[in-house]
Amino acid sequence: MMFLNIAFPASSALPVAQFAISGLAVAARPLLGLGILTTMLLVFRPILSGLLRALWLSIFPKLSREERAARRTLRTAMTLNRIARDADVCSPAMAAELRAMAGRA
Repeated sequence: MMFLNIAFPASSALPVAQFAISGLAVAARPLLGLGILTTMLLVFRPILSGLLRALWLSIFPKLSREERAARRTLRTAMTLNRIARDADVCSPAMAAELRAMAGRA
């Protein structure tokens, strides 16, 4: 310890303070970056959700009304055929009627 440290204590405390401040800055920098990223995501949330929806629709486009109706008809026919297969053992007449309904669906 030098003789002038008594007269000027700030000069001896300065390296310790710089070390403490740099350690605090190193710890706070990722938190500050995360806070900025969170803020940007909240501010631009509508445009980001719109872009994601547009990307999703470009990969998986919506079905038209006719395509949805065709799928519904096919699903109904498959369901009726499945029920007819289950009923074939106990009631063949009802199974035949269900198959006829599936053919009309």
